[in-house]
Amino acid sequence: MSTSTAPSSPPKAVRRPGDRIFSGLSTSAGIVILAALALVAIFLIIQAMPALLADPSEVRGGQGLFHYIGPLVFGTLLSAFIALLIATPLSIGIALFISHYAPRRLAAVLGYIIDLLAAVPSIIFGLWGAEVLAKGSVPLQEWLFENLGWIWLFSGEQATATGRSLLIVSTVLAIMILPIMTATNREVFLQTPSLHEEASLALGATRWEMIRQAVLPFGRSGIVSGMMLGLGRALGETMAVAIILSASGARYSWELLTSNSASTIAADIALNFPESSGISTNTLIASGLVLFLITLIVNMIARWIVSRRAEFSGAN
Repeated sequence: MSTSTAPSSPPKAVRRPGDRIFSGLSTSAGIVILAALALVAIFLIIQAMPALLADPSEVRGGQGLFHYIGPLVFGTLLSAFIALLIATPLSIGIALFISHYAPRRLAAVLGYIIDLLAAVPSIIFGLWGAEVLAKGSVPLQEWLFENLGWIWLFSGEQATATGRSLLIVSTVLAIMILPIMTATNREVFLQTPSLHEEASLALGATRWEMIRQAVLPFGRSGIVSGMMLGLGRALGETMAVAIILSASGARYSWELLTSNSASTIAADIALNFPESSGISTNTLIASGLVLFLITLIVNMIARWIVSRRAEFSGAN
């Protein structure tokens, strides 16, 4: 007569004191981050409420809150979008060179340089853009104005003589978001399954054809997430934009080469906040609330794209 014994349940894992302490610290850190974000949002809402409820004539510009913030939102999105157009192909090219073309030692050095570029303070980029890039680009901007003035981006009454234009701002922003986008693309390209690359090469593909067939399709969502992270950085940049652009009235303008180009929310706050008081201060905080919401939405979209990619396996 055979006897059967019920399978014993696996022993419960014993949580050591160090595990409990680490878990508690991690949970507390997450709660602190959420609390800080909530406190910032509450502060912005409370301080912006007087401007939201004030008479339009009392708001900066005298024509209402929407009339004042609208052009700033337009300028912020325009400069960030142009910066994204400049930085995206550069970041993809640099990341591909580091991950698939450069020798190992050279790739390591370039990786360190890219990471070091991300540590440069934004005020340094602003000073360089205003004193070097802007002045050196005056002949180029004049040529663009004279020969491509029929395009609305390069049109206007006259190209700025100092070179400090929205085009220079977008170029500086592109350089500033280049490290985070390049680092993201590099890590994504390095995660491409080697079986996919070897299969493409075994079928007679060249290295570039292999990249088009295996690497870029695998890293498409990572490229998009890197673009969104770079866009979030460009939207909130303050000092570099404030140093290059002079204080000007908010206006809707596609002109990139004139001194009357559109300004950004961050630059407007940095230039006008020290001299503001009363409703004017609340108006600037209200524009900061709008920038906070825009940046939050962009970063949430980026994280959502990253989480979608995390569920994808290159072996599937």
